[in-house]
Amino acid sequence: MNGILLVDKPQDWTSFDVAAKLKGLCHTRRIGHSGTLDPMATGLLVLFLGRATRAVPFAENHTKRYIASLRPGVVTDTQDITGHVLESRACSVSAGELEGALASFRGEIRQIPPMYSAIRMNGQRLYDIARRGGEVERKARPVTIHELRFLGQTEEGDFLLDVLCSKGTYVRTLCHDIGQTLGCGACLSSLRRTEVGSFCVAQAHTMEELIAAAEDGTIEKLLLGVDALFPGLDKINVTAEQERKIRCGNVVETEAGDGEALVYSAAGSLLMLGRAENGILYTIKSFFEV
Repeated sequence: MNGILLVDKPQDWTSFDVAAKLKGLCHTRRIGHSGTLDPMATGLLVLFLGRATRAVPFAENHTKRYIASLRPGVVTDTQDITGHVLESRACSVSAGELEGALASFRGEIRQIPPMYSAIRMNGQRLYDIARRGGEVERKARPVTIHELRFLGQTEEGDFLLDVLCSKGTYVRTLCHDIGQTLGCGACLSSLRRTEVGSFCVAQAHTMEELIAAAEDGTIEKLLLGVDALFPGLDKINVTAEQERKIRCGNVVETEAGDGEALVYSAAGSLLMLGRAENGILYTIKSFFEV
């Protein structure tokens, strides 16, 4: 089974729980992803099954959009509501004050990764060090906040934020840092991922839907082709003889203009992501079954 599967991850499932479940449902050992979600978070997971795992590197740098809830006055060791509370204070933050604080977090910023993260330092995961009560110095990393909008407040008084950000952004760290700017502290109280690149959560399937589809034998119909990852690219169809050469790792002649393109067989199956240059078609990444 090969293709891209869009999953609406439920709360309290790890991303690896989802992948492990789908390995069984789809009878495949190969599943990749373009970015995990914390257990408390819900929303869009983009999974790659079978031969489609070869496309993962092309998705890793996609922007991601989230709806985040920021709870003012609460600071935790994980920077989200699941952690141990370090500080809790009554505070009154107006929408205007929040808007003023958000301004400095738009564009390219620097974040210090949280201790409760999967980053490795000296061969150890930071969260393993943190769970033992340790802490190590982390260097600030550049990330980009493309959009940061205030959407309103919940009944509990949390602030809802719409965040479009680059790879490597920790939204809980963003909430923590905004709290520091406000002077009262803050943590992330809920998180939902709504977009990854050109994919949106409205296209995704719940675990209940996927389990039902597996039971009635229709789960393969829910897969997207790898070409869904490259919207807007030109398409090139090759002859049977050209396909034979491509499958052997050879270049072929083409009349297509220079640039990247999706290359299909005469029968319409995706063969590869290619690059045309001076009348020659080169392979960037093949997706056909070997």
